[in-house]
Amino acid sequence: MNLPFNTACIELFVKRDDLIHPFISGNKIRKLKYNILEALENHCKGIITYGGAYSNHLIASAAAGKELGIKVIGKVRGEELMVQSNAVLQECDSMGMKLEFLTRAEFTAQKHRSGMFEDQGESYWVIPEGGANLEGVQGCKEIISELDQTYDYYLVAQGTCTTSLGLLLSIPENAKLIVVPVLKGFDVLQEMRNLLKNDALFQSLQSKLIIWDTYHHGGYAKKSESLLTFIDEFHTLNDFHIEPIYTGKVFYALNNEISLGNPIFAGKKVIIIHTGGIHLR
Repeated sequence: MNLPFNTACIELFVKRDDLIHPFISGNKIRKLKYNILEALENHCKGIITYGGAYSNHLIASAAAGKELGIKVIGKVRGEELMVQSNAVLQECDSMGMKLEFLTRAEFTAQKHRSGMFEDQGESYWVIPEGGANLEGVQGCKEIISELDQTYDYYLVAQGTCTTSLGLLLSIPENAKLIVVPVLKGFDVLQEMRNLLKNDALFQSLQSKLIIWDTYHHGGYAKKSESLLTFIDEFHTLNDFHIEPIYTGKVFYALNNEISLGNPIFAGKKVIIIHTGGIHLR
């Protein structure tokens, strides 16, 4: 991988999880795997899950349901929306997902639901927004086992904390995980602690965690001119793509830290986990 300002003796690598599937991309397939297995093992009528109007998680869930022949209900934030509102929702609908549009208050009240749910005598398996439950974390723990060598630093863009928590639980003992939250004002430690539900275990892992929380470029789905310029330049140097929601921000962050001469990377092996990202918008 080439970054514009990598002039130090740093070995840079990328794990290309974006290549796994066109729609069930990157970390999305990880977070769905054990949730879908639970739904199948419990003989559920279908899956219910949550997402915003541009949710990669919704489109991945729809694609998985289509391939496996499982009914999927997508609960979408925003009662003013409809199937025709954008390309993501249209694609979800075309793949057979039943879309239900909730008010923002309804969505906030429901989005963390997880596990078995009974509706009119039928059983459903509920997956929280973004696949953020312990089943999702379990799937994300498998990312590291697929690597054929170890690294000093592992980097990942952070949204719901599911992927980063799976990585933190599975990286080598002497390695560090650097997370780049894409949300402004995100309380990384509290959110990871809430998801893991094991304070003692999380406390033992904190020394392996580094948080770069100034690279959100304004917040979730926000972009800056510097970010867009960097992505354009990155695409001239590399034969794979990044996007401005998640992956662009983590690559930008690493490039900026290297250009500023961050001493922690000198002579180290560094890998970014490319978590995918669908470009329907």
